[in-house]
Amino acid sequence: MTGLRRVLVANRGEIAVRIVRACHTAGVEAVAVYSDADEHARWVRMADEALHIGRSSAQKSYLDVEGLLKAAKAAEVDAVHPGYGFLAENSGFARAVRDAGLVFIGPPPEAIDLMGDKATARRTAEAAGVPVVPGSGPCSDQSEAERAAAELGYPLLIKAAAGGGGRGIRPVRDAQELADVLPSAQAEAQSAFGDPTVYLERALPRARHVEVQVLADEHGGVRHLFERDCSVQRRRQKLIEEAPAPQLSEDVRRGLADAAVRLAEHVGYRNAGTVEFLVDEEEGFYFIEMNTRIQVEHPITEEVTGVDLVAEQLRISGGAPVSFDQDSVAVRGAAVELRINAEDPQRGFAPTPGEVTAFQLPGGPGVRFDTWIDVGDRVSPFYDSLLGKLVCWGADREQALARARQALREFHADGIATTAELHRRLLDEPELRHGPVHTTWLEQLLDG
Repeated sequence: MTGLRRVLVANRGEIAVRIVRACHTAGVEAVAVYSDADEHARWVRMADEALHIGRSSAQKSYLDVEGLLKAAKAAEVDAVHPGYGFLAENSGFARAVRDAGLVFIGPPPEAIDLMGDKATARRTAEAAGVPVVPGSGPCSDQSEAERAAAELGYPLLIKAAAGGGGRGIRPVRDAQELADVLPSAQAEAQSAFGDPTVYLERALPRARHVEVQVLADEHGGVRHLFERDCSVQRRRQKLIEEAPAPQLSEDVRRGLADAAVRLAEHVGYRNAGTVEFLVDEEEGFYFIEMNTRIQVEHPITEEVTGVDLVAEQLRISGGAPVSFDQDSVAVRGAAVELRINAEDPQRGFAPTPGEVTAFQLPGGPGVRFDTWIDVGDRVSPFYDSLLGKLVCWGADREQALARARQALREFHADGIATTAELHRRLLDEPELRHGPVHTTWLEQLLDG
């Protein structure tokens, strides 16, 4: 039992489908919302009720706080699930939901504030005894940035203090590049996040990106569900994720999990969250950020642990404790997730909106495909290009990758270009097959 009766799904796409399914499995009614572009979409048809919330532009629909709250009131829900993206990490939205007398299915707005500002999150991690990448405090002008850079040394990353999801990050190799890039980095931060504040962080170009899934309840229970490796990235956007992280020493594996739990306890966290780290070649690790929401890549954790993360979110939000003890959960086998986007890698990953005229999904043991697409659906230019996530489980990493290669052979889509062919190429790359790779590996491969 979740303690919830009726949930508004304040999102779209495959995550909206995922949440509707989880609600129905838990015996909870799901209310969908949709824009003009999404009127006939799968999650709209699946839900118990669906409400139109505005025009196709995200600003006029899925980012419209007032419109979403009106929909919640009209549908008489008792909770709102924000999914990921859009307003999922917006503390103002979380507060507005709470102030309306509804349950926000996510962390408290205070935790979102604390971990949403990346510079503040770094200081918080340090206070919790979690190692952080050497970096600066907030830099509001050129002179502050130059002083910080001189102390840290190059290469560096300029990061938006309010950023996330890989956005608002600029690499700089020397003082001249810092001077050239800083104004545009600040402008991008202002445009994307409404805050021009940036900070500097030492670049670790050959590090791995490893993250730890945590769940926390209002009774003081904090659990981890081990780690995922998300090092296959293009422009800091993840393409392939694995669980567990391959070839990670047990000391580092335990250290990452302990650090993630320690941080969650320190900030009084609740619900699902992900603590992200960089792991260098010598297997030291450093905190980089905490994502205060469900992650795109959560299915691979579900596959290797057997824990339904969205069901746990519903359960926690209804006032119940996490459903398992730490000692009762373990990693079984290995899983890989491939993000299939409506993009054309041959044209610089340009989005390819249009009608899907054919869509063949793969099958077989250990194969899962989370998607919102049906034949005849249109991929809209207004939103993220994610079509779905191919998730393959195996008894070990080799079997999981083999199943993923076979699944890609079976997958087929017409009417749009996709990243499936790129994934076919990547899974045949010896460096990836033998693993692990670092965060700049893919860009080096594509540039070569």
